[in-house]
Amino acid sequence: MKNLFKTTVLAALIAFVSFSFTSLSETKPVKISESIVVWKGYKVTGSHEGTIDLKNGNLSFDDSVLVGGDFEIDMTTINTTDLEGKMKGNLDGHLKSDDFFGVANFPTASLKITKVTPNGKNAYNVEGDLTIKGKTNKQVFTMSIYGNKATANLKVDRTKYDVRYGSTSFFDGLKDKAIYDEFDLNVDLVF
Repeated sequence: MKNLFKTTVLAALIAFVSFSFTSLSETKPVKISESIVVWKGYKVTGSHEGTIDLKNGNLSFDDSVLVGGDFEIDMTTINTTDLEGKMKGNLDGHLKSDDFFGVANFPTASLKITKVTPNGKNAYNVEGDLTIKGKTNKQVFTMSIYGNKATANLKVDRTKYDVRYGSTSFFDGLKDKAIYDEFDLNVDLVF
């Protein structure tokens, strides 16, 4: 009886110690239909904004702490939301053209999270590789996670991805036709 008791206690102790050092890694897929990516571009005379769809994505956690993620963006879904009719159609078409994102040759963009550092409760400093038009650059941003929702705001320099149309960094004399190099991506994810 003593041996059975000792064996049971020893087994319970080993199980407890093993569980204590076992991480609970989990990859959670993003619910595409409930998530939204809003873009906003700026020019000398104002701004335009719209949406773009995620094709797929996931966030990786280790013991409920964000450790990574991968996202694929469907560039063919670029949609202007602040214009209507012919003006909307013209801008959507221009953004999809080779002047901007060349979606016929580059129908997707991607973001792979490469480093995550916790920055307070529910907040993370994130580094990732953003690929647009076949060019990859490091992107740094902050992500907040509350329950099954995550938000992030990215400021992207389009010229690093060979999107130069209307950029004063490459063209002189644009005056009020100039388009600023940086655009915003505001991301709300549900997983």
